[in-house]
Amino acid sequence: MPYLVYPMSDLFDAVADLPLSIESAERTRRERDTSSGFLRVTTTFHLTGSEPEEPETAGSASHGGKHVGRGEDVSYDTADHDALADAPSFDFAGEYTFAEFSAYLDDVDLFPTKPPERETARHYRRWAVESAALDLALRQNDLSLASAVGRDPESLRFVVSTRLGDPPTTDRLEAILDTYPGTEFKLDPTPEWESGLIDAVAATDAVRILDLKGLYEGTEVDAEPDPTLYERLLDAFSDAVFEDPAFTDETRPLFDGAEGRVSWDYPITGVESVEALPFEPEWLNVKPSRFGTVESLFETIEWAEARDIDLYGGGQFELGVGRDHIQLLASLFYPDGPNDVAPGGYNDPDVAAGLPRSPLDAPRNELGFGWDSAR
Repeated sequence: MPYLVYPMSDLFDAVADLPLSIESAERTRRERDTSSGFLRVTTTFHLTGSEPEEPETAGSASHGGKHVGRGEDVSYDTADHDALADAPSFDFAGEYTFAEFSAYLDDVDLFPTKPPERETARHYRRWAVESAALDLALRQNDLSLASAVGRDPESLRFVVSTRLGDPPTTDRLEAILDTYPGTEFKLDPTPEWESGLIDAVAATDAVRILDLKGLYEGTEVDAEPDPTLYERLLDAFSDAVFEDPAFTDETRPLFDGAEGRVSWDYPITGVESVEALPFEPEWLNVKPSRFGTVESLFETIEWAEARDIDLYGGGQFELGVGRDHIQLLASLFYPDGPNDVAPGGYNDPDVAAGLPRSPLDAPRNELGFGWDSAR
């Protein structure tokens, strides 16, 4: 299925014509328990290219003296990764420009053994392959993403996304704040949040985003719009951004005059999806894998920048290189936002000592699509 795109953006133009040579494709699988109580499974694509003409730069991914580009498939359903494990290797071998390879993928079925459990996974897997190809193309051309797009990485502010348990308590918040004072949070309110808990959470003055998850469909985190809960939250968290509210006849009036505090995440897959929102937003959550293609992501970033829309990065429990990718993009394009891109250790069930604190030092990003920093 071809992706609907707008005229080529300056950002995409900066990488579109990069020569790309692919010889083989491999995959590896990761699993990890999370603080949200589920087993996270992801699959990393490894695209191997021809041997470089010059010696490799220190820190570049390599395999047998050849460059390797990597990208992570963050599809949420384990069944999709199980099916991928049984699929034959994809034949991506050939000589392309990066834009030509992206166009080539329009006709490739990345779910060859069965359809995905959810259609959103098609974008997630497409992003995994494209981000691996971008990483490889940059490495083969002795470029970093920062140098290619002409942006300098900056120190990166992040928030920690977590749930408060069942029944919900402030225990996890307190554990993180005790170990890492000053941490900021993105939280998912639920109908079980009673007034006492709401007041206790608000008293931490540490919550920057409340994800209402009102637009999710067919997931375990779907949340029905609750006007009573929405009103309590709006009153208690006067400075927080409210993500993905579901607007009904009862909930929409609650946001009259507060539209500037509303952000969108789940429906955002490109410029067209932003233009279809109920009103032009002042905030957007940028989850690169939701866009499917590098071109759609870059177009949307430029569209938002031209309209002074505040952006921040979103995470999806990445277990490998995907976390590096979303952190690097945030450091290049929206470093000061309340980025939900905390180091993966914050997603572990137990709060570990020695984790990096916000803000992260700016990465070196000396080669490829990677966060090369001594952290």
